[in-house]
Amino acid sequence: MCGFVGIFEFTESFEAARSRALEMAKTVRHRGPDWSGIYASERAMLAHERLSIVDVEHGAQPLLDVAAGRALAVNGEIYNHVALRDALKRPHAWKTKSDCEIILYLYDEYGPALCKMLSGIFSFALFDERTGEFFVARDHIGIVPLYIGWSGDGVTYVASEMKALDRVCETIQEFPPGHYYSGKGREFVRWYDPDWAHAFPTKKASLHDLRTSLETAVIQQMMCDVPYGVLISGGLDSSLIAALAARHRFKRIESGETEEAWWPRLHSFSVGLENSPDMKYARKVAAHIGTVHHEVVFTVQDGLDALPDVIRHLETFDVTTIRAGTPMYLMARKIKAMGIKMVLSGEGADEVFGGYLYFHMAPSAEEFHEETVRKLFALSRYDCCRANKATAAWGVEARVPFLDKEFLDYAMSINPAEKMCPGAKIEKGILREAFTDLLPQEILWRQKEQFSDGVGYSWIECLRNHAEGKVSDQMFAEADKRFPKQTPTSKEGYFYRTIFDSIFKNPTACLTVPVGPSIACSTPTAFLWSQQFASMDDPSGRAVKGVHIEAMDDT
Repeated sequence: MCGFVGIFEFTESFEAARSRALEMAKTVRHRGPDWSGIYASERAMLAHERLSIVDVEHGAQPLLDVAAGRALAVNGEIYNHVALRDALKRPHAWKTKSDCEIILYLYDEYGPALCKMLSGIFSFALFDERTGEFFVARDHIGIVPLYIGWSGDGVTYVASEMKALDRVCETIQEFPPGHYYSGKGREFVRWYDPDWAHAFPTKKASLHDLRTSLETAVIQQMMCDVPYGVLISGGLDSSLIAALAARHRFKRIESGETEEAWWPRLHSFSVGLENSPDMKYARKVAAHIGTVHHEVVFTVQDGLDALPDVIRHLETFDVTTIRAGTPMYLMARKIKAMGIKMVLSGEGADEVFGGYLYFHMAPSAEEFHEETVRKLFALSRYDCCRANKATAAWGVEARVPFLDKEFLDYAMSINPAEKMCPGAKIEKGILREAFTDLLPQEILWRQKEQFSDGVGYSWIECLRNHAEGKVSDQMFAEADKRFPKQTPTSKEGYFYRTIFDSIFKNPTACLTVPVGPSIACSTPTAFLWSQQFASMDDPSGRAVKGVHIEAMDDT
């Protein structure tokens, strides 16, 4: 994962704009500690901080198409870059073997339509020297972060993280996932608009196709020229991804699995408090699939001490994201210390298959599907934000095969009636049934445990107690006066918001963070399946009484 900033149509001097771009780039250097580069012209600046994953020796950015007069800065991975070369109609002067260079030449031949051709995770900014136009785009779900802002004199800024724009722009907003923005059009254009987002899917589930589609996603996301690993929480989702990766670890994906892998030993990582539920099960998964397993044990005090840094990196005050993001942030530091630069993770399965425990309450297949769609398109502010920024804080890239564009389009085309889990039926049933031979039965049929719960139940309790000690009843009663915008709905949220505001000074920064009650409402729009549940302000999975079965603490 990399970081970049872009400044377009600036009015200050060339020297001042270049200096500003370099200073802004320093704020995202943690995302790309391997190399720095800058493209500077009289009308645009692109500064790039690189984390080298593919073509380590030659893939430095910004990339240049000298013939067409264009410069490009990318954060992300284009998994189908080799296959896309066949889509080019003309010869081009290739400079690297990087997966990102293909964007320059696709844009040259296809323009904005190139976005639909890409299979990957990305945000990028492209500048055309000849026309003075710029083009900015973000991947389908917002797996990779991107922000856009404007100064009072109309200069447009983009950056991989909000902190680069905080003290520069008058207004800041999240760049919407699945959209592009051009200097010519001056508006966001949706390029990712799948049928399943608007129509009720009717395709009958095929366990074979489901399995094949997910395995294909995992294989293509193993594209990597550096040591990589897998995250194992001990739950279904991450365990499936780890197990599929383990099956293909002995051969190099880039060669079509015809050459020996550069790093055939697969390392896995789990995190938790001492004797946490997740670590016990993660240990069993690692032994079953044969990884070199590493356990990152943290204390509550470690987590509390890290909170200001976590909020600075995650750029949020959302309670769920910080609860889960803190252990992930601590684990990522250990992963980096092991020399691992990329990890595969299990985010997205709960949104695709209705895996959160409140989906047991879904009154109909139609409403079940609507909720999965709503949650998928909110992921950029929640799980994608957490997974990307918590790992990028230490120069590690997280990849999420469950959100692979092709897998997503297949899985979301399945009739949602086949995903439902009424009554005592376990959630994500069809996903479990598709992989009955891949994992131990106790893992395959383990009930959903939210990451912030599974790392150790006392973690959440200590966070609540810590916030109680910092935020008085009177302070919380007057929360709307201190925070009239995005007002916190709990003392814990209030505490995180005070840290957030001490770091981010732009008055529009808080608007990039949604606020709403309960796990049922991880996005701003509440659903009405259960009035009692919708009013809960605790986003822990254990709040779903009658569904959640608390894990045992024994090992």
